[in-house]
Amino acid sequence: MYLIFAWMQLSNETDLTSLFTREVRPALYLLVFGVGLVLNILAAWIFFRELGGSGLVVYLKNMVVADLLMLFAIPFLVAGQLGIGQWFVCRYGAVLFYGSMYVSIVFLGLIGLDRYVKVICSTAGPSRFQGVTFARTASVLTWVLLAVITLPNSMLSSKNIAELGGTSDCMRLKTPLGISWHNASSITCVSIFWAVLLLLIFCYAAIARRVSQSHQGEARRKSMRSIISILLVFSICFVPYHACRVPYTLSQGSSTFYSQYTRYVLSQLKDTTLLLSACNVCLDPVIYFLMCSTFRKALIRKLSCRASPVNSRAVTTAPSVSKV
Repeated sequence: MYLIFAWMQLSNETDLTSLFTREVRPALYLLVFGVGLVLNILAAWIFFRELGGSGLVVYLKNMVVADLLMLFAIPFLVAGQLGIGQWFVCRYGAVLFYGSMYVSIVFLGLIGLDRYVKVICSTAGPSRFQGVTFARTASVLTWVLLAVITLPNSMLSSKNIAELGGTSDCMRLKTPLGISWHNASSITCVSIFWAVLLLLIFCYAAIARRVSQSHQGEARRKSMRSIISILLVFSICFVPYHACRVPYTLSQGSSTFYSQYTRYVLSQLKDTTLLLSACNVCLDPVIYFLMCSTFRKALIRKLSCRASPVNSRAVTTAPSVSKV
C-alpha cells in the first residue's frame, strides 16, 4: 500500500523524479554492475588469453570490450541519478553507455550473419563473409560508425550547468545543434536496432529450419537452445527500451506538444526499460557459453583446474572434459 500511495503522490511531481529513481533503480544498477563485472572479466580472461582467432571469436571479443565499457559507464549513471556530477554524466557517461550498447547490438547482428553463412551457405564453399579478415574489418567499421553517431552528443552538450541552476535534464545542456543531433542520432540508433532484430529473426529462422531437418538429434537440440537463448535475451533486454525511446526523445525536444504528465510517464518507462538493457551485460556471457564451443571448453577446463589444482594435468587431459 505504501508503494501505491507513494506512486500516486509522486505522479503529480513536475521534476520527473520518483521513489524508484532515487532509491530502487540505483541499487539495481549497482547489482548489475557487480555481477556483470565478474562475468565479463572472466569472459575477457578466457577470450584474450586462451582462444585463437576465428570470425566468431573476433566478434565475441569485441562484444566483451563493448560490455566492459558499458559497465564502466554504469557507476556514472548511478551518480547522476543521485544528483552527483550531472554535467559529467550527461556529457560523457551517458554517451559511453549508449555508444557501447549499440556496438554490442551491431555485433549480435554480425554474429547472426556469421552463423547464417556458416550453416546455410556452407555447401557453396568458403564465403567472403567468413574468416578473421572480414570480421576484423567489420569490427573496425562498427566502432567507427557508432563513434561518429554518438560522440558529437558529448561535444554538443557544452552549456554551463551552473548557469542553468544545476539542472538534471541533459537536454538543457545541449546547444540547438546538439538537440537536433541528439534526436537524429537517437532515431538512427533505434533504426539500427530494428534492422538488427529483423536480421537476427531472418538468420536464425533459416538456421532453425535447416537444423530441424538434420538427423543429428543432440546437435539439433544444442543449436536450437542457442538460437532461442540469443533471441530471448535480445528481445527481453532491448525491445522494451526501443519501443519507447523515440517518443521519449521527441518529448524531450518539445514542451508544447507533450504534456508534463506524458513526459513524466515516458521518462519512467525509458528509465525502467533502460535498466533491462543494462542487464544485457550479465546475459552476454551466457550467450558466449551456449554459442561458442571453444569458449565453453576453455571455461570448463579452467574451472576444473581451479577445483583440483593438485590433479590439474589429469583434469585437462581427461576424456570426459575433452568431449564437452
